[in-house]
Amino acid sequence: MTRAAFFDVDHTLTTSVGLFRFLSYWYAATGRPPHEYVRARQRFKAMTATGIRREETNRAYFGLYAGADRALIDRLAQDWFTAELTAGGHFNEPVLAALHDHRAAGDVIVLVSGSFPALLEPLADQVGAHHILCSEPETDPVTDTYTGRLVNRPHQPMIGRAKADAVRLLAAAHRIDLGASTAYGDHVSDAPMLETTGRAVRVGCDPTLRELGARSGWGYLPGAPDPHPLPAPAVRLTPERLVP
Repeated sequence: MTRAAFFDVDHTLTTSVGLFRFLSYWYAATGRPPHEYVRARQRFKAMTATGIRREETNRAYFGLYAGADRALIDRLAQDWFTAELTAGGHFNEPVLAALHDHRAAGDVIVLVSGSFPALLEPLADQVGAHHILCSEPETDPVTDTYTGRLVNRPHQPMIGRAKADAVRLLAAAHRIDLGASTAYGDHVSDAPMLETTGRAVRVGCDPTLRELGARSGWGYLPGAPDPHPLPAPAVRLTPERLVP
């Protein structure tokens, strides 16, 4: 059997919440006024403040993509990721170093995130990840546009306990020894995933994870620093140019 290292992405491996960094980038690239992003961001902050679970805010986020062309989102996501790398400060360096150590040791690298493939595939290519477990937006098979819903499959969205369940299924399918594997996460919602592996590393200062880690003997790495300013889109698309 093989070992694996499972990495949460936002504020664990990277310094920001990619879903919202990309949302701002997408809006700017397609000519939407800044207040539209501000309004969307405030909506999600309000949902969180009123106690709505992360699973539901994640579903609501993908509703913003209803009608969006999948190929265009893929293209802009690659542009955004390249711009983030060029600007610097995209990675939480201690966690990235740990990932490189796992790769050098021959461990299977798995990204586990509530984000979606368009944003995670460029990241996986950059760091040499072998698998991605993530939320998966549904697309219309005729128009190849997002429906605004997630696919009707288990472990959607990839938040909380869904991460742990998906990790177990992947391990069973690929003969991964979870007892010899390691998981990394920064938020209490990552706790179920961290508890599936023989070794866990909490990242940052989430108080609940700190308590769980103290009881369970988890490792620790510093939290992500503030990200660099969001790069401006290289190309701004007018309505008539929104065809990929």
